[in-house]
Amino acid sequence: MTRVLVVDNQYLIRAGLVGLLRAVPGFEVVGEAADGAEAVALAARTRPEVVLMDIRMRGMNGITATEQILAQAAAADQQPPRILVLTTFDLDEYVYGALRAGASGFLLKDAGPERLIAAVTAVHGGDTLFSPSVTRRLVEAFAVQSGSVHAAGVDSPGALDALTEREIQVLKLIARGLSNAEIADRLYISEATVKTHLNRTMTKLSLDSRAQAVVAAYETGLVTPRRAGGDPLG
Repeated sequence: MTRVLVVDNQYLIRAGLVGLLRAVPGFEVVGEAADGAEAVALAARTRPEVVLMDIRMRGMNGITATEQILAQAAAADQQPPRILVLTTFDLDEYVYGALRAGASGFLLKDAGPERLIAAVTAVHGGDTLFSPSVTRRLVEAFAVQSGSVHAAGVDSPGALDALTEREIQVLKLIARGLSNAEIADRLYISEATVKTHLNRTMTKLSLDSRAQAVVAAYETGLVTPRRAGGDPLG
């Protein structure tokens, strides 16, 4: 049973999400919140495994709520929930901020029921980028504008010195939007080995999600955004 907390400041959307999840076997809605502050309090009390997080809310937005939920789980030495951000449009700087803060991925609000269920299932199972290529495009769009090379948990580009050559290779390919299967095929290794390299990379860089790893790769300059024609910038 996957425990889900639903957060959205629009009642009809929130009610629709709650109703959909309750109608699907294998999901338990442990709470619903109308704003970020309520979400943080409910997450501490109910300990969900997945949080569906509205990103643009009055009061505390989804970025701050994501940061606080993950921080309070770490402080309590608890397994942090996977946070799936809900947004109206994909190229959204708020979503970029949430991924930078540790959200596992994002989903457009106009996605159908099947896609929503698949997304929740995916992030719960550890597939932290439900749409790798779309997430890469989002990160590329805003990484250069961030004005900083300090990704969450990464103090400087020099922090990458802790990574092995193979871990660097895997991180670069993840940042380019390749799936684990594609990376395994490219490097002639198993998918399990790809996951091991990624997990070690995230541990060394103190990152919470695969999406954060993508942000770190761009913000440290390990990879550079591509031009419209597909060539790297710089």
